[in-house]
Amino acid sequence: MSEAATAETPRVMDKVFKILKRELSAEEYLVYLQAITPRIGDATKELRDLTKNMGLEEVLRKAKLMEKS
Repeated sequence: MSEAATAETPRVMDKVFKILKRELSAEEYLVYLQAITPRIGDATKELRDLTKNMGLEEVLRKAKLMEKS
């Protein structure tokens, strides 16, 4: 990835999360995460279980924190 692209990554990811928040339900967001995250097993079920007591805001906040690490 070029330096310019790397510098733009946080801005683009913020835009992506705003679009996802506006356009997807929590369930659809979990499906999205499954599609972009390499996992073994049923990632959607695992993510659903992990986030069942969270609102979409909290899911997005935690996803952003994971991205930073």
